[in-house]
Amino acid sequence: MPLINVEVLEKVFTPEQKKKIIADITNVMVAIEGEPFRNVTWVKINEVPEGLWGIGGQPLTLETVARIRNSKA
Repeated sequence: MPLINVEVLEKVFTPEQKKKIIADITNVMVAIEGEPFRNVTWVKINEVPEGLWGIGGQPLTLETVARIRNSKA
């Protein structure tokens, strides 16, 4: 059955946002595979501490995420 691993930076998403991630990803899988797959679709969120994940050759930090979020405004 489907197991979807989602890697996110620790302390970026609230518990409510993580619930939404799980629900929305499950809904995508159900849209593809059909409603019988809802109860057997697993979504696992793994939180990585800042500095232990790199992007563009640099460690990803909460400051980097804040800059990215602010650039969208």
